[in-house]
Amino acid sequence: MSNTINTQQNVAGEDLKVPSLNSPQMRRILASSFIGSAIEFYDFILYATAASLVFNKVFFVGLTPPVALFASFATLAVGYLARPLGGIVFGHFGDKIGRKGVLITSMAMMGGASTLIGLLPPTAQVGMIAPIALIALRIIQGLAVGGEWGGAMLMALEHAPKERRGFAASFANMGGPAGAVLATLAVSAVTLMPDEQFLSWGWRIPFLISIALVGIGLIIRLKVAESPLFLALEDKAEERKTPFMEVITKYPRSVIRGTLVGMSSYTVQGLMTVWAISYVVEEVGMDRTAVLNIKAIGAALTVVGIWFAARYSDKLGRRPVMMVGIAAGAIMALPIMWMLQMGELWLFAIALFIANGIVQATIFGPFGAFTAELFPTRIRYTGASLVYQLSSTVGAGFTPMIVAGLVLLGGGTLWIAGGVWAATFIVAGLAMRGIKEGREADLEAEEIS
Repeated sequence: MSNTINTQQNVAGEDLKVPSLNSPQMRRILASSFIGSAIEFYDFILYATAASLVFNKVFFVGLTPPVALFASFATLAVGYLARPLGGIVFGHFGDKIGRKGVLITSMAMMGGASTLIGLLPPTAQVGMIAPIALIALRIIQGLAVGGEWGGAMLMALEHAPKERRGFAASFANMGGPAGAVLATLAVSAVTLMPDEQFLSWGWRIPFLISIALVGIGLIIRLKVAESPLFLALEDKAEERKTPFMEVITKYPRSVIRGTLVGMSSYTVQGLMTVWAISYVVEEVGMDRTAVLNIKAIGAALTVVGIWFAARYSDKLGRRPVMMVGIAAGAIMALPIMWMLQMGELWLFAIALFIANGIVQATIFGPFGAFTAELFPTRIRYTGASLVYQLSSTVGAGFTPMIVAGLVLLGGGTLWIAGGVWAATFIVAGLAMRGIKEGREADLEAEEIS
């Protein structure tokens, strides 16, 4: 980077912000946020889809089908458990040395882990080494994605003008379901193979593709400038010895309430895009390829929903927009479970489109700005990442296992699971009541009230 650019970037943060989202620099930043997040979540959601359809048959052989599926979902949960740790570690360095370098590292880690999963021999060939290695690689995936979202979101938000922060931050959020579309379509394509070929080597192709996607993402990310708000505080880096400790000691309520709000969105993801896929394919007997294509459409609708929700959050505020999604989730939880239990493909499609395209998108659209506005710049990467990753771990990581257990408890009926799901939205709504609207918050302030 030239001396001129360095000089320009070390003046006050406000002077460095891009005044418009339409400038070439800002378009590059938004593209980097979207594409980087899409690539990371392509890999992460790819694993979730494979956990629903493949890993129980390849890496957990010799077990009864329900136990093998539970074990497969357990490895999925391990990745989610690693996400908060990734958020803490990467957030620490993101707040200490900058957002950009951390994002490059997280992307390289994710691409390497996903490629190795695609090369991993089955249990039938190497025994217990296979599932152990799978778990280790899943942990690396979790650590990597734990550091991705916070940095991608902040790079966009901290460059954007105040009145467009919600929309700018949403590009990282839109990247997630966009990556899910790619992952789902990739798996859907290889499911057209005969079962023997699909389970033998076909499922590996989408994982191996990730190395090329990561290469593209790194090229784009290397061309993006560091966050101006971080650069404005760069000379105070030594004062921020342990951002994590400051987050949990000074802002514990923000962490707890933000997590309870965020997990409402993530229960939708864990239930509808992981557990429900396995349920309608394995238990109901729906066509695997058709189900995956519907899932891809649902993810695409989520991108559209996030776009609208984020834009309206800049006009109306984060809280009112997110509360619409939370209320819709509480009202629709039981009807959605009824549609799943009916066993009709078209009802499954409606249920998925409502859950992902409306409920999840409306909550998730403003969520990036919502979490960022809970913390000051010096600890924002750590704080926002911790809230986001705890939300995903509690909301999505354990949901498939919990719902599977609740269905067993209910003797096959989905009503108990639906009631518990509705309760998570009610808890989120109560948590939201204690959070101040952040649309007008001054992100350059020393403290966030």
